[in-house]
Amino acid sequence: MDQLNRRILQCLQTNARYSHAEIGRIVGISSPAVNERIKKMEDSGIIKGYRTEVSSFECGYQLRAIITVRAFMGKLKPFLEQVKSFPEVINCYRITGNENIVMEVVLTNQKHLEHFIDKLIVFGETKTQIILSKVVDHHPIVPQL
Repeated sequence: MDQLNRRILQCLQTNARYSHAEIGRIVGISSPAVNERIKKMEDSGIIKGYRTEVSSFECGYQLRAIITVRAFMGKLKPFLEQVKSFPEVINCYRITGNENIVMEVVLTNQKHLEHFIDKLIVFGETKTQIILSKVVDHHPIVPQL
């Protein structure tokens, strides 16, 4: 990955809706050259997709939480399959340390949180932290140079 591709990725991470002409103006190359470089990065798997960011709060999910799970013996694999079906989970990671799993979840209210935890406790011990606010709004994969 060369410096020009890094700059193109930075543009896309800032605003994935930039046109190739706009990106070209920013990085100093033609629109067709930007198009070719983006296509190559898509084909090679560097760019995995484009997404729409949705406000969970505006969609009725008033509560956001981080939940860790320390799986009971023999319950990790079943949990890893089941967690894929939980619509509340927006991010889930298998981690090292005392806990096996850390999840970011969105919920409508405290009662929803209680019911969700009830689904989790059959797999292991849980710890829940309510998210109050987001401190870093965007952390690009390709750092600003």
